[in-house]
Amino acid sequence: MHGPALSLPASLPAWLLVLLCAVSGAYCLRRVRRSGREARGGAAGEALMGFGMAVMAVPPGIGPWGPGILLAVFCGAALHALWLLRGGVHHAHHLVGSLAMAYMALTMADGHGHGGGLPLVTGALLLYFAGYVLLGGARLVTAGGSVQPTPDKPQVVPTELTRACRLAMGMGMLAMLLSV
Repeated sequence: MHGPALSLPASLPAWLLVLLCAVSGAYCLRRVRRSGREARGGAAGEALMGFGMAVMAVPPGIGPWGPGILLAVFCGAALHALWLLRGGVHHAHHLVGSLAMAYMALTMADGHGHGGGLPLVTGALLLYFAGYVLLGGARLVTAGGSVQPTPDKPQVVPTELTRACRLAMGMGMLAMLLSV
């Protein structure tokens, strides 16, 4: 994802990842508006992660951002995730994701991807997100037809769609880590 700018056919996987992450971010942003007060922070963190992943997946040379801006955004997201940890360790995934994105931004700055990262750190993140994706996929398959009511509104948010969004972002993270 961080290699040199390519022609459209060669960069199609990167653009598909951009689209997947942007749609996931938009869905999570919609959840922010529809969620109760307690769930807003988590949904906002997921929206930021989805949009940040979309920006990071854009082929180089397109857009005004660079590794420094991405690093600042994801360090801010990591601070937000630390703040969310006050509510319980179930928000630790946001912290891991934010730190992984900051790590990838650092590898973009140093080595422009493709071997620019530390193998031990990259391997640990790959194992974490592979496990996250496998667990998320298993939960999605066994979810059934459950819905998640929100306290503020009588509408319900399908749990499967939220899980599918998280699964898509986990797979996007795996794809980007494979390019480090």
